Amino acid sequence: MTGTAPTDGKHAARPVPSVQMGQYPAASHLIAHLSDTHFLAAAADGNGRLLYDAVDTDSTVHRAMAQLEASGLDIDALVFTGDIADRGEPDAYRRVRDIVEASAGRMGAELIWVMGNHDERGAFRAELLRGKPHSGPDDAPVDAVVDLNGLRVISLDTSVPGYHHGEISSDQLAWLSDVLAEPAEHGSLLALHHPPVPTALPLMTILELREQAALATVLAGSDVRAILGGHLHYATTGLFAGIPVSVAAATCYTIDAAAPPRQLTGVGGGQSINLVHVYADQVVHSNVPLGAFDVVTRFDPAYLDRMEALDASDRLEAFSRHTA
Repeated sequence: MTGTAPTDGKHAARPVPSVQMGQYPAASHLIAHLSDTHFLAAAADGNGRLLYDAVDTDSTVHRAMAQLEASGLDIDALVFTGDIADRGEPDAYRRVRDIVEASAGRMGAELIWVMGNHDERGAFRAELLRGKPHSGPDDAPVDAVVDLNGLRVISLDTSVPGYHHGEISSDQLAWLSDVLAEPAEHGSLLALHHPPVPTALPLMTILELREQAALATVLAGSDVRAILGGHLHYATTGLFAGIPVSVAAATCYTIDAAAPPRQLTGVGGGQSINLVHVYADQVVHSNVPLGAFDVVTRFDPAYLDRMEALDASDRLEAFSRHTA
């Protein structure tokens, strides 16, 4: 298990807008939550291979990074909740790493990788973590802590080598308990691959995180404010041990949660990422579809400047009142 990885002052306090137009102050932290890239090693020509001979996993990761960069948002971290590679191939990790690291560098964002059931711990450590110090053998769980200017992000490896379901060992639970013994300034987020939420898809229930009650016991009374997960290939939310759970849909392909009964169907659409805004008293998760879409209405920065220049009463009248 790896220990705390401080950001060495990389992330300064988020600037506060000059005008607070609503009831809530600005978020203290912003995280982009992505999952299930399922990259493959390159083909002989150096280009990416198609997953299931149908899914271009490269294009959606490029799209996700391009959308985040174009947004201009001040993103503190990119958190990838597992299944980074589909077959644990070292070259697959290198390929996705090079795309994402370049983008994260341009955005000044921390990069947090979480193990999934398709990942291989040795190659994951070697290619994604670049040999960051850790205790124990290379096949030990990849657990880590990152401090983002007072917000603690804990990544927990729920993978079981050779299987697709999830488990957390007693040693991991003891480690997690020790980490949570001292609260963080802005609380903690727990990032894992197998989310502790029910799914209505029968086959997926076989691949759930096992022995969830033990995890709930460790989390009870802790400063964990949200749980980030993946694995399901569709975006969903739930509640576990009183803590909100947010699952990011895959960037590669998605599962049709409304497929006919007793079917598990993967589709080449609906890929998305989540934006996680952390406020003083709550955490808000927003789903962002991947793709180029027609603009049907828009308010530009000049309009926002005009709204900010008004007092609260005039602003309400200008923007809230119905117009013909």
